[in-house]
Amino acid sequence: MSPGKVLQPAVKMKVDELFLCWLSQPATQLTLKDCLRRIKNKEKTEFGNTDSGNRKNENFTSKNSKKCILGDTRLPLMSFSPPQLSPILPLATPATSRNICNVRATRRSSATKEVQTKKEETLPPSHSQNIPTFYFPRGCPKEKVNIDAVIAKIEKTFSEFPNERATLEDMGKVAKACECPLYWKGPLFYCAGGERTGYVSVHKFVAMWRKVLQTCYDDAAKFVHLLMNPGCNYLVQEDFIPFLQDVVNSHPGLSFLKEASEFHSRYITTVIQRIFYTVNRSWSGKITCNELRKSNFLQNVALLEEEPDINQLTEYFSYEHFYVIYCKFWELDTDHDLYIDRKDLARHNDHAISNRMIERIFSGAVTRGRKAQKDGKISYADFVWFLISEEDKKTPTSIEYWFRCMDLDGDGALSMYELEYFYEEQCQKLDNMAIEPLPFEDCLCQMLDLVKPQHEGKITLHDLKRCKLTNVFFDTFFNIEKYLDHEQKDQFSMLRDGEGESQEVSDWEKYAAEEYDILVAEEAASDQWNDGYEAELNPVDHQKASVLKYQMEKRPFFEMPSHLADVDLDEYDYDEDFE
Repeated sequence: MSPGKVLQPAVKMKVDELFLCWLSQPATQLTLKDCLRRIKNKEKTEFGNTDSGNRKNENFTSKNSKKCILGDTRLPLMSFSPPQLSPILPLATPATSRNICNVRATRRSSATKEVQTKKEETLPPSHSQNIPTFYFPRGCPKEKVNIDAVIAKIEKTFSEFPNERATLEDMGKVAKACECPLYWKGPLFYCAGGERTGYVSVHKFVAMWRKVLQTCYDDAAKFVHLLMNPGCNYLVQEDFIPFLQDVVNSHPGLSFLKEASEFHSRYITTVIQRIFYTVNRSWSGKITCNELRKSNFLQNVALLEEEPDINQLTEYFSYEHFYVIYCKFWELDTDHDLYIDRKDLARHNDHAISNRMIERIFSGAVTRGRKAQKDGKISYADFVWFLISEEDKKTPTSIEYWFRCMDLDGDGALSMYELEYFYEEQCQKLDNMAIEPLPFEDCLCQMLDLVKPQHEGKITLHDLKRCKLTNVFFDTFFNIEKYLDHEQKDQFSMLRDGEGESQEVSDWEKYAAEEYDILVAEEAASDQWNDGYEAELNPVDHQKASVLKYQMEKRPFFEMPSHLADVDLDEYDYDEDFE
């Protein structure tokens, strides 16, 4: 921005946002429905009477104005007749003219006053004053909270600590005094400045929490306030690191990670990507209060306290899921620099993904930052998104992921040309396998019957989100292995699978459980061969061996060092994520 220019708020955008928010309120919709019903039934309303009254006034005004005009034109003609030669001057003419002007002005003013009075009386009352507040960016205020009682409870808790100072280990009791879930203790500690000094005094904490209670009215707003950077109203990926490091350090289900601190950053990165994959529906890289409210993330954070087995929390925190993702990445990352190129990714699942789709993934359509385009590589964080989307193509995020890849021209719709572009490579692969491919015209008819698009000649994102068999649609165009699996299945069985959306276990959870069991079995088999022989292991093999011993007794996994570990997301090129 040039020096001299001043930032101006986009008022229209805010007004549009508020209008849409007001329009979505149930009370507003009921009112609109009632008005539409009245219009449909031709019922008379105040607004209709007002209009008729205004019409009468307009007619009255026009008639009076016509009379005035006619009168004004006649009178001068009668008064100023052609002069006759006479020695006597006509004294009556000036007086008559003055009287006529007075009459004309009187008539005009009286008519105008009468019309104005009637118009003022018939104006409908303003309804805008009765619209209640409907926009609450920091949560809807509930019944008045007794802040002093909450503060007194917190002060009583702090009195139990030496010098009324709480360390990170003490913050569990403070979180309970604040009526927060246990694992909010890390964000509470760091927001009050505990990271700088190693402890939090009662005065600093009370001042911080009082401000939170006065400005934030629900859990989503409070959580964002605790984690966000000063001056922001959203969360970026780095904001979650201290919170997740505390979970790793203190959750009993991760106690086995204590001796494997090198995997802390990998696990934390995986969880962060899964959080943004599920919660950040806008793909902006910034989680807002509204997005957090609509998600189930805070409910899962609360479950951390109740569930000692971290692997039961499959949506975000499962270590088994991290284990599967990281092992899959390690197999592709041959040079182990935590980046993979096109050739590496093409080897996934025995070259099942088409080369044209690989090119689209590296084009930047679904990756953050510029490394994919500049250096032709994607990071481990990008691979997390890829693998979850590849194994579960029914979730909203995965549908958006693959739609972005297939939408070559970015016009928001898949044309027949774009579908044919991806299907051509599938046909080539089938020919190489000595399988006769289905002609594109026949395949297109099947896909259109499957998706049932609303507009002829194109498939939109909305069409795919309505479809219950999006996995079949996408696999047809870029995953040859899964395409053949679908072809061998009975059509009715696929429909039953699609209709069974109420199933508790998602496609991703099924895949992760199966792959985890395979990895464990492979490791157990290799241990039998290597019994009594100590070989040099790579980090993943070393981790597998140490974990398996713990596994035989209990399925969960790992513990950790206390204190905030040095987790640097720059290791995964996050500097460019939000440019």
